[in-house]
Amino acid sequence: MAQTKAQRQAAAKKAAATRKRNAKKAKEKSQAAGKRAASTRQANEATASAKEAKSAAKSAVGSVTSAALSATRAAQQAGRSVASRVGGAGKRGKR
Repeated sequence: MAQTKAQRQAAAKKAAATRKRNAKKAKEKSQAAGKRAASTRQANEATASAKEAKSAAKSAVGSVTSAALSATRAAQQAGRSVASRVGGAGKRGKR
């Protein structure tokens, strides 16, 4: 059975409304995906920054600790040197 002009126009109108709804859904889905992607990227950047800061802090603490140990050893050696000089040539400080 052939369709009348009115039936074809109604079907075209319905199809256009469906395409419009589908386009709107696709746009919303795309925007949501973009927001999620941006959120993930920002979270990854924050994690990387936190790891870098932690590493830098550990490095700084390690450097300070190393410097403190070196200073302690130097003071001990200086103390031994002074004790050796004061005590005379025959006596030596504890090593």
